[in-house]
Amino acid sequence: MIPPLIHRAFLLTVFLIGITGLHAETSKKPNLVIFISDDHTATDSTPYGSTNIATPHMARIAAAGMTFDRAFAISPTCAPSRAAMLTGLTPVHNGAEPNHAAPRKDIKKMPAYLQELGYEVVAFGKVGHYNQTKDYGFDLVAHTNYHEDIAIPEALKWLENRNSDKPLCLFVGTNWPHVPWPKTPEGHDPKKVEVPANHVDTPLTHQARARYYAAITRMDDELGQVYDLSRKKFRDNLFFLHFADQGAQWPFGKWTLYDDGIRTPMIAVWPGHTTAGTRTNAMVCLTDVLPTLVDVAGGTPPEKIDGKSITGVLEGKTATHRDRIYATHSGDGNFNVYPTRCIRTDRWKYILNLHPEFKFTTHITKKGEAGSNYWASWVKAASRREDAATKVRRYQERPKEELYDLERDPLEQHNLADDPDQKERLATFHAEMEKWMNDQGDQRTVFGKPTLLEKE
Repeated sequence: MIPPLIHRAFLLTVFLIGITGLHAETSKKPNLVIFISDDHTATDSTPYGSTNIATPHMARIAAAGMTFDRAFAISPTCAPSRAAMLTGLTPVHNGAEPNHAAPRKDIKKMPAYLQELGYEVVAFGKVGHYNQTKDYGFDLVAHTNYHEDIAIPEALKWLENRNSDKPLCLFVGTNWPHVPWPKTPEGHDPKKVEVPANHVDTPLTHQARARYYAAITRMDDELGQVYDLSRKKFRDNLFFLHFADQGAQWPFGKWTLYDDGIRTPMIAVWPGHTTAGTRTNAMVCLTDVLPTLVDVAGGTPPEKIDGKSITGVLEGKTATHRDRIYATHSGDGNFNVYPTRCIRTDRWKYILNLHPEFKFTTHITKKGEAGSNYWASWVKAASRREDAATKVRRYQERPKEELYDLERDPLEQHNLADDPDQKERLATFHAEMEKWMNDQGDQRTVFGKPTLLEKE
């Protein structure tokens, strides 16, 4: 028989070993830091080939990790895109279809999955759609108001002072480069700014783009600060991810299913797992963020969601992930009430406009961009220039179907839907889209009050 004192000592030793082991296992979990830029077109940054705007912090983070050349939002509007990212579900499946909508309360959301794995899950800034962030179940939510631009310095202060043994998942959402853009170009010369080929070249367009670039510079500075402090705090025990919710508030960008609307920058740094300075053509979607974070955190990614973990791509085990992306847009209050759906493959884009009789109107066409009247200058130019008239018309009037060869036409300016040589391809895409919508349970609902073309 073991003497009582020895027995108690033995049990205490076993208990301490267990606690130490548990602590060691917890401490091994990587800290997760996710930085979200707001309304940021992928091509307007150094890692994606821009010669107009330098984003040095994005560039050095890309040099330390993996850059995704084919990352996409599932919706080109803030609330549906962020809800999809935080639930791993498409807008139809989570209930957040129009902008400003929130996902259903009964759905399990990102923080809950990570909290079950022992994480403290925190959000600073615009992570969900502004104040909707508080409804996602984060342990701490701070500074979520519209353009509450103290969110990033406050997040840095909080992280610097944090003292906890728990692994951390920190979401930091900047408001940049969402409008309103800075009032002045802040070092960006409007005269030297190049206007994209699908935009109307006017002096006011140059001025607006220079202000947009100033907003991107602010975002890039904040990104660098968050990344540097994360590396200082966690060393290599870190998974760092940067992406945007969708493209910028420009014609043919936000609120549209063209690549300028749904393609997002995405860069991941995962020391010991991702190879520094690599790029991938793997097609990924923001619904994949949730299962990826669960996977990186050591959990089992949920199966009954639309997203799929991309850790295989990150670790170089596979070069592919999806063979196509589906994306949807419904509307934004009574602006751009324009239900539309798309399929995006490596080469082709198919867009189905459910109500081509609607006129596409946005905050840009109805309000101007945060005090800028560049759209008015486009309309004025359209009255005397056919190239401008074509672009203005294309933005506000769409046919039922659009088909683009992205290899030859990356700006999606030449619709091939009426090309006899593409008749079979168009029919195949149409049938696939109808099946996908039916499988989703897509009700094709019109949210808001549309503007009809015939009434103009």
